[in-house]
Amino acid sequence: MDVYRHTHDLPDSARGGVVAIGNFDGLHRGHRGVLAEAQARARALGVPCNVMTFEPHPRRLFKPDQPPFRLSALRTRLRLMEALGIDNVFVLQFDWDFAKIPAEDFVTNLLVRDLQAAHVVVGRGFRFGYKRQGDIDLLTRLGETHGFGVSALDAVQDEHGETISSSRVRACLQAGEVREAQRLLGRPWEVEGRVEHGAKRGREIGFPTANVPLGEYLEPMHGIYAVRAGVDNGPDTFWMDGAGYIGTRPSVHGDNVLLEVSLFDVSPDLYNKHLRVQLIAFLRGDHTFDSMQALSLQIAEDCRHARRVLENEPPVPIEGAGS
Repeated sequence: MDVYRHTHDLPDSARGGVVAIGNFDGLHRGHRGVLAEAQARARALGVPCNVMTFEPHPRRLFKPDQPPFRLSALRTRLRLMEALGIDNVFVLQFDWDFAKIPAEDFVTNLLVRDLQAAHVVVGRGFRFGYKRQGDIDLLTRLGETHGFGVSALDAVQDEHGETISSSRVRACLQAGEVREAQRLLGRPWEVEGRVEHGAKRGREIGFPTANVPLGEYLEPMHGIYAVRAGVDNGPDTFWMDGAGYIGTRPSVHGDNVLLEVSLFDVSPDLYNKHLRVQLIAFLRGDHTFDSMQALSLQIAEDCRHARRVLENEPPVPIEGAGS
């Protein structure tokens, strides 16, 4: 899979394809329905299957004061798209200049002139261009004029007839409903980032942790989780069982929110490594303890609990899961 940060001066292998457009935050089962339609169209036409997406998320530009909300880093989305068999991804910088592009110019300059799109696949609610003035009707009319087809897909519904959406996944995570989030995503929700040095208090009480900043990720419910973690190696990532904590560490008067991971039966050197962490099950909420001894006893119980959960939890294939 080739990744481009622009749409100009492209090789022939990146032009003339089917283009799926969206933010694809989380790349949940609904998003994968859009990509599956794009792939089917591409196979039928004998052309590449391409994706156009945006960084940062437009919401970050328009509402910069909102709390972090991202479900997936760009790195995660690209890895999953490659595993799903996407040929080319165009990651376009979403800044104020981009946001001011008129809707018709977005189509005629990017989709027609640069990408030479044969077909475009979007969700039914797709809007584009300056002040979101472009809609499906405009896209379809311009497609007829310029010779490309348009597929506008209804939202994918789950087994209970409810719409699968990124906002619904976020609500599940904030409520501690990790397994429900996994059902909607088609895989465990995953945080990834570079391991940082901490205060080493966990090591002092016998539970060394790897500290990963949440950054732009959504803050799920604070507390203890059964987790699987591994240094990123794509489909060959080696996953290790452990217990994870998300919160501000009130027992030691912490203030910033972070993810701490304690792995079972292994002590790899993880500093400065890019760690992937799957949240498998929510075990309990965050609490303040009166002493380090009480905290240590509770952590030991949390680890035992996490072990029991993970022993009965078969690993879920991650790369291209649910495709």
